[in-house]
Amino acid sequence: MASVSIRNLDLAFGNVEVIQNLNLEIEEGEFLVLLGSSGCGKSTLLNCIAGLLDLSDGQIFINDKNVTWQEPKDRGIGMVFQSYALYPQMTVEGNLSFGLKNAGLPAAEIQRRVTQASEILQIGPLLKRKPSQLSGGQRQRVAIGRALVRDVDVFLFDEPLSNLDAKLRAELRVELKRLHQRLENNTMIYVTHDQIEAMTLADRIAIMQSGVIQQLADPHTIYTKPVNKYVAGFVGSPSINFLEGEVKAGKKPRFVSEGIEIDLQRYEFKGTPTNGGATFGVRPEHIRVGEKPGAGHFQSKVIVDVVEPMGSDTLVWTRLGGEDFRFRVDGQSNLTSGEEVAISFDPAASSLFDARTELRL
Repeated sequence: MASVSIRNLDLAFGNVEVIQNLNLEIEEGEFLVLLGSSGCGKSTLLNCIAGLLDLSDGQIFINDKNVTWQEPKDRGIGMVFQSYALYPQMTVEGNLSFGLKNAGLPAAEIQRRVTQASEILQIGPLLKRKPSQLSGGQRQRVAIGRALVRDVDVFLFDEPLSNLDAKLRAELRVELKRLHQRLENNTMIYVTHDQIEAMTLADRIAIMQSGVIQQLADPHTIYTKPVNKYVAGFVGSPSINFLEGEVKAGKKPRFVSEGIEIDLQRYEFKGTPTNGGATFGVRPEHIRVGEKPGAGHFQSKVIVDVVEPMGSDTLVWTRLGGEDFRFRVDGQSNLTSGEEVAISFDPAASSLFDARTELRL
């Protein structure tokens, strides 16, 4: 049975439709990430689940209980916001226990929960400090702890790491992963625009655009079998290469673009291939340089335009099929601008989209 069930959800602000007829089933113990660009509706959806926004239509169930019109405090959720929202005059211990005291819990139970949360998040030595004496990462741990002490089944995270620097974000991603593994029966719904957070944390990812879930799947499926061109272009860093052209169907289907032809016999079509305009997508890491191509692999020679050293690897920009085209090579590579190199890739690892609908072919 789903831990959180969203049924036919509509939300409008005046005449502006933000979310229309959205349905989503989130399983017990699942770590679900709502991923999308700014303004796609992901935080709005989270706020609907939390009860911070009133729905225009539809229903929300948490653990089989209809909470559509219940107050946030009665929904059995714990929420962590982008800002830490800690009481500056209180110690860490005071921030963790404040909500429990207002709820009238016995002192012994409050102490038990605070101790348990501080052990899980490794903030025990910080309990007597005030927020001003903490680093950004420590403050966010306290904010997570404040949700954790509520002892609820569903946790909501609204971009909790976006205010931290890159190193702290990486560290806290690991902590959140460990937290979810330790609290295996607790459902977590996490909002982010950061695809790395989504790919590393999620059991499943819901990619949103304009209030609509474009694809709901595990990270591997999202990455290797994007359902449409938007998903393919949004997920991946550096982003996927797109080539515009057309599919020539027949006994040996192929993709034809400016000056190139790609054999599609190894490509797994969703249906029977037909003639028509299409967009071919191949990720930079799937390009091989200077290697003998395998059977059925595409091969070509290109001229290096720009070389971007990135430490462990190097991003190389060139042109193919009349479009900008990039690929990754080892960080020790000595490729230079103006050099001609041979590249190849396996069409089986690529993606193909209809030019009109932008859906996967």
